[in-house]
Amino acid sequence: MLNGETIATGGSPCCPDCKKTLVLSVCKSAAGYYVGSWCDCGPYSRESGYYAKQEDAQTALDSGAFGR
Repeated sequence: MLNGETIATGGSPCCPDCKKTLVLSVCKSAAGYYVGSWCDCGPYSRESGYYAKQEDAQTALDSGAFGR
């Protein structure tokens, strides 16, 4: 992952389209749970790999031990 590619590595914490300030949280997709962010436009970033359990993604978010 490159610096500035994600919010966690220095990317903008604001959506350029809807101007919403982005907050990292546990998100869900068909592939599983992940640490990422959503804005009014939809999913904005995926900061981590996928987790099978929501609890595992939450633990990674809480500890800061996530990354792709």
